[in-house]
Amino acid sequence: MLAKCLNRVGRVPLTHIGRSLNVSAGCSQSVLPWFKNVPRFADKVALNDTNGSYTYENIFLSAKELAEDISKKMEGKTNERILFMCPNNVNYVISLWAIWMSGQVAVPLSPHHPQNLLLYYINDSKPEMLISSPSFKEISSGLAKSTHTKLLVLDDNMELNCSKQKAQTNNDFEDRLPQSFYEKNDALIIYTSGTTGSPKGVVSSHRNLSAQVGMLLEAWKWSFNDAILHTLPLNHVHGVVNALLCPLTAGAKIKMLPKFDTKSVWNYLLGIDVKPDIRDINIYMAVPTIYFQLIDYFDRVFSNDEKMKRHILNTLQTKLRLMVSGSAPLPQTVFQRWLEISGHELLERYGMTEIGMCLSNPYGSKREAGFVGNPLPGVTVRISQKDDNENFLPLVEGSNIDGKVNINISENADGENPSGHLLVKGEAVFKEYFRRPEATKKEFTEDGFFITGDICQYNTEKKLFKILGRESVDIIKSGGYKLSALQIETQLMNNPDIKECAVVGLPDDKWGERVAAVVVLQNGKSMTIDDLKSWADGNMPKYSTPSVLKIVEAIPKNNMG
Repeated sequence: MLAKCLNRVGRVPLTHIGRSLNVSAGCSQSVLPWFKNVPRFADKVALNDTNGSYTYENIFLSAKELAEDISKKMEGKTNERILFMCPNNVNYVISLWAIWMSGQVAVPLSPHHPQNLLLYYINDSKPEMLISSPSFKEISSGLAKSTHTKLLVLDDNMELNCSKQKAQTNNDFEDRLPQSFYEKNDALIIYTSGTTGSPKGVVSSHRNLSAQVGMLLEAWKWSFNDAILHTLPLNHVHGVVNALLCPLTAGAKIKMLPKFDTKSVWNYLLGIDVKPDIRDINIYMAVPTIYFQLIDYFDRVFSNDEKMKRHILNTLQTKLRLMVSGSAPLPQTVFQRWLEISGHELLERYGMTEIGMCLSNPYGSKREAGFVGNPLPGVTVRISQKDDNENFLPLVEGSNIDGKVNINISENADGENPSGHLLVKGEAVFKEYFRRPEATKKEFTEDGFFITGDICQYNTEKKLFKILGRESVDIIKSGGYKLSALQIETQLMNNPDIKECAVVGLPDDKWGERVAAVVVLQNGKSMTIDDLKSWADGNMPKYSTPSVLKIVEAIPKNNMG
């Protein structure tokens, strides 16, 4: 997809490369392998991790060496699944590129997953090989042995060797596979969370990933000069596509931490106690839980120092150009508090494993808390309701063509702010669930829209989309009302005594479901259900006020928060 655009622009100033990679301007014929951009910025630092800094050239040549080793062990076979388990460092990028260079399909694993889940992934994906960094050799050896899978353990000195790699001739940058290979083959399998059944392997082709990356390069104005702080897991779309493939495609720099650490993130955002060559961070992407923890640290460490508060506000306003929140709903209280601390309106967007990103708040204008914006370039979304025959009846359809958002509201839409099932269509939408043809077919409409399973609302006054939650768990049917658990959580977070909360529906013979709130209180606070109802009177509708309250010390979360 991206190749024609790059060929057309030639050696334009790389600060404009984000705008040049325009997927909505007729650039959807060819797919650019991710490492084809390397000669444009070979000697530029691509990634800095805890072990050192690596240029695009370093990583490319190391990946090429590993790809040759993979190809030998695969005995010439291509389009096979290769699972890989690496920490958040340069080994991950080398392994990912090498798998693609050798013509295989990459399946990233997290060492934080329990043994039984890792075994499930291996048995389900039926890989030809498992690649492991030395640090995960023990767990990988056990997995490989129990599943009779080939194991390739990376060299202990790969990071050191990578930093020394230098090209001798232009031929060193040649790829062993023709571009046509990438245009028609699969690239990546990421497994769903499995919250509504067994995890399914989401198969994305190189074309799908090119579309996902291209639309974000355009919408979020990625450039050669950007530097992103990466603290996300690398087995989710958020960490892989948004925060890794986007900067690598644009020629930007990545500062990658092994994991999220509150103090370290604050230090890197502010440029405190960090090396001069990584003080240029200007992009950060995280989940709401991370921003919540950053706010909590700020309140504990900085809130009584007025001079430091002013310094933080000035530094973040001046230094950071983009701060994104995703993977979970962003509470309005977090949006507003982060704005006060940093001067940034967090850019909230919506996406999922099967589609990448499809909705985003605007980059260059005011953002509304609680909304996820409008369709990204090349995406068409629909809000639909089911008729008596379980067919989807369109209420709202939105698209983004050549940077222009078009919204059409059907005469079937009742009320000012129609809501219903969110459907998505576009080149970014995944190819299939691995070896699950029936499951794949079930998730698409006859006219090719993917059924996300989320309920979405279009606000006709603000002209923005809002996610109300998962149809299966976040829509509570109580006393004839259809209530959004996410909206109720947002309202409850306005209570100064509540630190965190989760809202669920409990079965009830009279009401259908009762609204129940699981709450973590601020230190030293107490609350009864009567206290909560008293506060809610005048702060939220009576029909959505929780009638069940459970106080807990902590709310369990997955590794995406």
